[in-house]
Amino acid sequence: MTMNPTYVSRYDQRVKLVENVLKENSALSAEDCHVLAIRLLRALEEIPEKVR
Repeated sequence: MTMNPTYVSRYDQRVKLVENVLKENSALSAEDCHVLAIRLLRALEEIPEKVR
């Protein structure tokens, strides 16, 4: 049996990382954590790189 590696984009990895942090440190549902993780990453991406 051979396993095919599944591609996971770096963006999806970042979403999952933020989502897991939110799950561990809040009482939010999994769906709410996922939605908030995406919103947080989008907000961070809008900050100019010089400021980051």
